[in-house]
Amino acid sequence: MPRTGAWAVLALTIALEVTATLSLDAAQRHPWLYAVVVVGYAGSFVLLSQVLRMGMPLGVAYGIWGATGVALTAVLAWALFGDPLTPTMLAGIGLVAAGVLLVELGSQQAARRAQASGTTGTTDTAGGASA
Repeated sequence: MPRTGAWAVLALTIALEVTATLSLDAAQRHPWLYAVVVVGYAGSFVLLSQVLRMGMPLGVAYGIWGATGVALTAVLAWALFGDPLTPTMLAGIGLVAAGVLLVELGSQQAARRAQASGTTGTTDTAGGASA
C-alpha cells in the first residue's frame, strides 16, 4: 500500500497537469504561456513516475490522475473561462468521482488479499507475479 506521501505527490502531479491544460487556451493569446504548458506536462510525468516508485499501482495512479484531471479541468474551465458545464457534464463528473473511489477501494482490497497470501501483487518483467 502506498504511503501518504505518494498521495500528496499524486495531488501535485494532478495540479501540474491541470495547470498545463488550462494554460493551453491562454497560450493562444500569450505565447509565453507555452512554457507553463511544457513545464506543467513534463513535471506531471516526472512526478507520476515518482508516485509509481513510491509504491502506488499504475492502474490506480494513472486512473486517478487522468480522471481527476478531466473533472478538475472541466470545473475550472467553467469557473475561470466560462466554458459550459451542463447537468449532463456534472453527472459525468460525479461518475468520474465514483469511479476514482471504486478504483481506490479495489486497490485496497487487492493489497489486503496480496498481503494475506504473502505476495505483493506486482508483476515482474517476464509477466509473472513476484513474491
